Amino acid sequence: MYVGRIVAIGKSNGNAFGGYRVSSRSFPNRITKEVPEGISVYPIDPKDMEKNPYIAYNCLRISKNGVVVTNGSHTDPIFEKLEKGISPKEALKTVLEEMGYEKDHLNTPRIAGIITGNKGYLGIVRDDGCDVEGFDLEDGKCRIITTYELNKFNADIANIDVKTADEAAEFVINGGFFAELELPVCATAYYGGKVAIKNPHI
Repeated sequence: MYVGRIVAIGKSNGNAFGGYRVSSRSFPNRITKEVPEGISVYPIDPKDMEKNPYIAYNCLRISKNGVVVTNGSHTDPIFEKLEKGISPKEALKTVLEEMGYEKDHLNTPRIAGIITGNKGYLGIVRDDGCDVEGFDLEDGKCRIITTYELNKFNADIANIDVKTADEAAEFVINGGFFAELELPVCATAYYGGKVAIKNPHI
């Protein structure tokens, strides 16, 4: 199944987990890399940005008030609202509604997740509306929102069993439920206060 970009929020072996994966048909030549702000997604060939302005962005940032994971340029404004003390749910709802879905030929949704304490939050804005939900983190489980197919909240919760940030980034590429999702390109994960990246094609 092809689902596009993936945000996952959960908990494994007592530690909070936040994962992000790029799956792509149109722009597979991308990587995640560490930057001063956190983790970013970049095309290997910068000229690809002339074809689509949405393919490069910060995808993971750590605020003093939570961890933000998203599929686009809404990472930074959500981070900034958290830094100001705005609640995670309000930060997600406000930014997603203001920025709206991506105005590409697929009307790609913006998706986002936040971890704060033992709570997780997921948000999505599609061309037919915006949804945000908060939930308690459950050990060994993660909730997922994707840009296509699995882009509405439901009862599906994936199992996760990792013990390091590196394992978490690897898991988002080809572990458990994620292994069933097609065309992985790159990934990043937050786990236990640390961050890791995974670029399987380079």
